[in-house]
Amino acid sequence: MLGALNAYAAAPAVHGQSGYINMPNASVEADGTMSIGYGYDKPYGSFWVSSTVLPFLQVTGRYVSISGIPGFTDVPGEYGFAYGRYKDKVFDAKLRLWQETRWLPSVAVGATDLQGTELFKGQYIVASKAFGDARNLEASIGYGRHRPDGAFAGVRWAPLFAPGWAVAAEYDAVDYKTDFKAYRTYAGQRSKGPAVALEYRWGWLGAQVARHRDHFSANAYISLPFSEREFVPKLYEPAYFQPKDAPPKVSAEDWNRDGRHGAALVQALVRQDFKNVRVELDHDVLKLVLTNARIANLGRAVGRATRTALAFAPAGTRSIQVTYTRLEQPIATYEFVDLRQLTDYLTGLSSREAFLQTVVVRYATPDERGPADQAGLLDTIQGDGALGVQVGHEGDMVQVRSEDREANRFKLAPKLSFFFNDPSGALRYEVWGAASYDRRLGQGLYLNSDMKLTVLENVSGVTQPSNSLLPHVRSDVADYKRGGRFKLNRFLLSQYLNPGERVYARLSGGLYEEMFRGVGGQVLYLPKDSRWATDLSLDALEQRGYKGWLDKRDYRTVTTLAALHYRLPYDITATARAGRFLARDNGVRLEFKRRFPSGVEVGGWFSKTNGNDITTPGTPANPYHDKGVFLSVPLNIMLPSDTQATAGMALAPWTRDVGQMVTGPVDLYELMEQPRRDLTAYDGLGNFAERADEQGLPAVNPPARAMPDAWPLFRWRIEQATSSAPRWPDWLNGAALGGSAIMAGALLDKPVDRFLRQHPDSSALRSWANLGKVLPVALTGVAGAAVLFGDARQQNIGVISLESLAGAAALSIGAKHLVSRTRPIDTTAPCACASRRSDSSFPSNHGVVAFAAVTPFAQEYDAPWLYGLAAAGSMGRVAGRQHWVSDVVAGSALGYAVGTWLWRSQRDDSRSGLVLSPGPREFSVSWNKSY
Repeated sequence: MLGALNAYAAAPAVHGQSGYINMPNASVEADGTMSIGYGYDKPYGSFWVSSTVLPFLQVTGRYVSISGIPGFTDVPGEYGFAYGRYKDKVFDAKLRLWQETRWLPSVAVGATDLQGTELFKGQYIVASKAFGDARNLEASIGYGRHRPDGAFAGVRWAPLFAPGWAVAAEYDAVDYKTDFKAYRTYAGQRSKGPAVALEYRWGWLGAQVARHRDHFSANAYISLPFSEREFVPKLYEPAYFQPKDAPPKVSAEDWNRDGRHGAALVQALVRQDFKNVRVELDHDVLKLVLTNARIANLGRAVGRATRTALAFAPAGTRSIQVTYTRLEQPIATYEFVDLRQLTDYLTGLSSREAFLQTVVVRYATPDERGPADQAGLLDTIQGDGALGVQVGHEGDMVQVRSEDREANRFKLAPKLSFFFNDPSGALRYEVWGAASYDRRLGQGLYLNSDMKLTVLENVSGVTQPSNSLLPHVRSDVADYKRGGRFKLNRFLLSQYLNPGERVYARLSGGLYEEMFRGVGGQVLYLPKDSRWATDLSLDALEQRGYKGWLDKRDYRTVTTLAALHYRLPYDITATARAGRFLARDNGVRLEFKRRFPSGVEVGGWFSKTNGNDITTPGTPANPYHDKGVFLSVPLNIMLPSDTQATAGMALAPWTRDVGQMVTGPVDLYELMEQPRRDLTAYDGLGNFAERADEQGLPAVNPPARAMPDAWPLFRWRIEQATSSAPRWPDWLNGAALGGSAIMAGALLDKPVDRFLRQHPDSSALRSWANLGKVLPVALTGVAGAAVLFGDARQQNIGVISLESLAGAAALSIGAKHLVSRTRPIDTTAPCACASRRSDSSFPSNHGVVAFAAVTPFAQEYDAPWLYGLAAAGSMGRVAGRQHWVSDVVAGSALGYAVGTWLWRSQRDDSRSGLVLSPGPREFSVSWNKSY
């Protein structure tokens, strides 16, 4: 019953966030839950998607239409009339500060409409508590600014005698009369007040009908638990190779003399969806090199291959070695050195612990890719690559498909795309047939082609030309859609290489996508520490013409992007890309994605470049920056058989040119990411034997990763800092020394600034000023890198450094409000007081941050030269006439004092602390405390 109540407490409100009708509560849905629904509360209709991306964080995106207001015009025939009613994209977030306890309520803070037009902008704090022995009654009280406006409350009761039903009531505190153009809509007639609702929930489905003072509202939704491993049982999954089908054992001499024995093993593997199979008997070691086009889990695929190899292995075979590849590039190697133990484990006679003593799981080396050609073995395979019609395969309703043992593939399938939010029509669509042909031409050499026949579309109806001042690398998409119904979208030749262990490369040339062609490449490095990876991509591109064949436009560019990928707790991957984008704009793109136990990934991205996109809502003063959210769903969780296919969706402006990347060949990191994750998770074997008694093991069904409780770490550091705080004599001595230094600096204020005013065009001073601007950011990044990549000692000092700069910066901001001092460059100030206290010159925040960041490292590693680096950067603010010398001295002294204090109090964390431990096959996060 408690679980049922929790489900109701987190029921979506009419706008998608957990709550009652319009008011929020402090609950969030279960970790990994994604809800999709539509709510109508006159005059607002909301199509919304809500996701609990972290156990305590719920984000919601909604597409809101407002009845009574035309989006552009209500005059038939005018441009924008087809768009219909006014529509707005809204992004909301709710952060639960702490979970409900026996006596304390749950508390959450939230914000609505965080980006864009901010028509529905608001902030709130709310507390919720469940009551009763069955905890089937929940009540909330909160306070909001803007939307809601003032105090609000809500209550929900789930009667025990009517499972699935609930009654909700609230005091709606939204001041609808202040909404956007409320005088033209029904919102102008609404007011704050009570509302009551009847709700019903059945499994994943839910609905609500509510009565307000003068109207009804409704909300219907589906909630998908992505924290579950799969939604559909594998009813049609083919069984692994059966021992009864094994051929008679032959000697190693007969095996080497007669190629039919090896060919029989290859054919048995091909029938199980293995591709690029290479088999070699090296003395008494049977070596397999292969990949699998269907099975999603690396350990399970290797297990089926090993089971088959064991059945076909000649007499006297001592060990079996299986190397798993992608596009013939070796990724992982599994060595089984005791075939008796292997047999016992596969048949359930041996434990996993005993079996692990006889297995070596490691990264593969370049020389383990296998022989390039085995014509004697491969030519005997029959019935390979037959053309057939498949229904419901890999997420396609129907497809015509042929695929052979070398992954040469032809595929014909229908496709559908949607485009939203253009003034000439809120919804645009395209239906086409996609024909793709992929061919292996040599070892690691592949041809990829894709043709497209448009059957039905209305995207070409977008007639408004783009007013983007950037090169039109994406915003002319409608011209491409109307360019021709039959196109060659891709014709690309790629060579994949493995020049060193855990180093992969790709060289490509041809037609990349519908809009660009060119040549380029990518290099990927995977360190043994599986938390991170890095890659570099470079592409010389030319814009293709609208017809979709060999025609071209005049635009050419070279894009260069370096990427760093880092895995955080909760299976979150953060990616930072920096370099040159398609429109020749330079900048960075940050991406975050959360992977749930089901394999579903939810994420978003944000780019900031020097490309000034002033297309609405961008302006010259505040240009638009590319951003969006995406969802990737592995289809094996919804199909009755295993598959590697995924379905993806992204919500982002589709006529933007800033921060764009080419849709090119296979991305090496995405290619290697999943097998690498399987290789380094737990023992790396996954569901190797597919034994029923092991399905509960973490290695087979990994539980959701959870971060440790941060409160013990926070409390320990506070206690350490408090107990080691300087005594009054120390404070007085430090204050005297700092004051003397500031006074000495003050004597230099006027002379130094006079010198700087006499040399306004000095390039050396400008470079020095730029150094002072960026150095604190760089030092903060170094502290963060120490936390992410360092050993235990470096991680602790990195944490102290970040604490120091945060604490010192807070004190500096407080000092600015006390000492209102104008900056040297502000010659128009009527007095020595800053126009805004937050912009006060004293002290220098850059000096504070620089010295606070370096002091813990300088003292821990006896590196006084770091003070010189911080001082040189801080004085750059003086060179740019942003600060007086005494401002920098004061900031530096404050940063040094805080950094020294926290380093002395927390440098020895041997008794307790946060431990980030990379292992050979896993990355663990834990809180350790010794006594």
